[in-house]
Amino acid sequence: MRCTLADLGGRVALSCAVIALSACAGTRLSLPTDPGTPLPDMAGVHAQVSRGCSTVRTFTAELALSGHAGATRLRGRVIAGFGPLASMRLEGVAPFGPPAFVLASREGSATLVLPRDNAVVRDARPEALLEALTGVSLAPADLQAVLTGCVVAAPRATDGHLHANNWASIDLEGGATLYLRREDGRWVLRAARRGEWEIQYGPWMGTFPTEVRLRTSGIPGRTGAAPEVDLTATVSQVEANVDLEDASFRVTVPPGAESLTLDDVRAAGPLRGPS
Repeated sequence: MRCTLADLGGRVALSCAVIALSACAGTRLSLPTDPGTPLPDMAGVHAQVSRGCSTVRTFTAELALSGHAGATRLRGRVIAGFGPLASMRLEGVAPFGPPAFVLASREGSATLVLPRDNAVVRDARPEALLEALTGVSLAPADLQAVLTGCVVAAPRATDGHLHANNWASIDLEGGATLYLRREDGRWVLRAARRGEWEIQYGPWMGTFPTEVRLRTSGIPGRTGAAPEVDLTATVSQVEANVDLEDASFRVTVPPGAESLTLDDVRAAGPLRGPS
């Protein structure tokens, strides 16, 4: 089955296909734990692995999602777009008819519309709406950074170490850590940690990863009562630095739409998969 979504302001035509999730998505990398030795040319290595993502102004992609947030299974396809001023648009692709949901965010304020239920959440924080949908609480710029491989917005390397088995790590300002492996004579980003999240990167296609896995379960030092999350996004149809109109990051609320709370969104589960 194949479909086409010509939206995100009408300027970007994204064709989409049903994507088979990677068979290796369930495998967790064994990251180095030894203190290591100083990484030569740490700044140069970081510049190499972040060269593509650090110049991204706008980013659009299709995400095939699979995983869980607590006991809730998640599965679905989402067209994602990111732009300046913390702009983000997420559109849930339905098998037919209107989208399952549309989330539009700009400058820290987001609106979520559920067209099939004629319902809306207005003026919420985008990270709160994203958490209600997926269990992942990240602001738009941070989500873009994770998906493109920068891990944090405006990353700045502060320290680096060499480890056994061709691993290296680079610490970023603010507390995140990148984990790189030496492959075919160059360093490749394979994982990262930021806050409570462990991020695992699958194969890369040119500048960007084709698979991103976010998980909180089993992270050392994790505290809090939030549900454990393990979510994999298979990334395709990527376009970077194309012009996106401001209208891409606005959504029209249908007349008479019922107002919902974040708890209502969690219960509605537009990305809820089979148990």
